[in-house]
Amino acid sequence: MASETISGKPIESRPEFAGIIRDEEQYAGESDNETSDRLNGWFDTLMIQSGLEMAPSMLLAVCMLCSLMVGGLIFVITENLIATSLGVVFGLILPVLIVMGIRTRRQTKIMNQMPPMIEELARAARTGRSLDQCLHVVAADTPAPLGTELQHCTRKMQMGMRLSSALADLPRRTGLVAVNVLVMALGIHEETGGDLVSVLERLSQTIRDRLHFVGRLRAATAASRATAILMLIVPPAVFVFFMIRDPNYFNELMASSYARGATVLGIILQIIGAVWVLRILKTSQRT
Repeated sequence: MASETISGKPIESRPEFAGIIRDEEQYAGESDNETSDRLNGWFDTLMIQSGLEMAPSMLLAVCMLCSLMVGGLIFVITENLIATSLGVVFGLILPVLIVMGIRTRRQTKIMNQMPPMIEELARAARTGRSLDQCLHVVAADTPAPLGTELQHCTRKMQMGMRLSSALADLPRRTGLVAVNVLVMALGIHEETGGDLVSVLERLSQTIRDRLHFVGRLRAATAASRATAILMLIVPPAVFVFFMIRDPNYFNELMASSYARGATVLGIILQIIGAVWVLRILKTSQRT
């Protein structure tokens, strides 16, 4: 292994300490063209951006346990195999939905921390410190979760990595466009120089304006978003209610060919509508 340098001194490779380094567990392969690799890559990115100190295999184990618990509970209540199968599927995806919610909350918190962090970085740069020193100061003063990500980058810099290389993985770890813009600005300043303070102040104001606009947009569309979510929740909730009220309800419904076709068509349209609505909500919330 080629040695890196820090403070002018070489860092020698020490194989005897290699066992204390935990390997990063990932399911995505080197190829990103196959559907399975894209799905695995999305799953790996979800775990990283959620900020949970949990391996992907642990989340899969939680999904399996949750599916068995929900499916077993429904089977005990209804003694219906079809309802049990639906419960198993719901229990399997429930932990993933929870992790997605955690990721959304974490990204929102990081976005709210961005303007103060950038302003503090500009104040530190105004004092004449180098950019590396400014990042170390800001990373130590910024609370989690943004401070944790910045400290992850500064530790790489302490090991001898360049600033642009240390920050390269930050946009992927956060999943935010604003972070990507900040990393690009710092990287360009490292290569070409320029008025960093002015750039940071403009970027901070832009992010504040963006957050203000998103807040007004969410307030104006709150009723529409609540209606869309209610439309997604009500049909499955009604079906579950009738299954609990009458365990033979689904069997009697499937006895008629007309009812069977209408039910399958309704399920297909519900899935299409759910995907469509979720994509609209995701696009409106993207920052």
